[in-house]
Amino acid sequence: MSVCFISADMKHRSRLEIISLILDIATRKDGVTQKKILYRAYLSYQHLKEYLSLLQENGLIKFQEEARVYRTTEKGMHFLNLYGRLNDVVALTNNIIVR
Repeated sequence: MSVCFISADMKHRSRLEIISLILDIATRKDGVTQKKILYRAYLSYQHLKEYLSLLQENGLIKFQEEARVYRTTEKGMHFLNLYGRLNDVVALTNNIIVR
């Protein structure tokens, strides 16, 4: 389930876009390493650590010590679902306004 779109201008992503991208990357059944998230999300190491900490504190992502991977939690999946639906509404609204 991919709900994130990477904009052409990576410098102007919102916090919510970055959060949803990280959560989407970590939805793999076998989890993903920090390095994989770092490269796929196009973040600096410092920014990645801050986002992972924020996501863990809020129960949206979990780190599994034994496998050394991150996985999106049920709460994180719920966030992704809501974020995707919200993006759909915004896109629909933009289409109505443009006409």
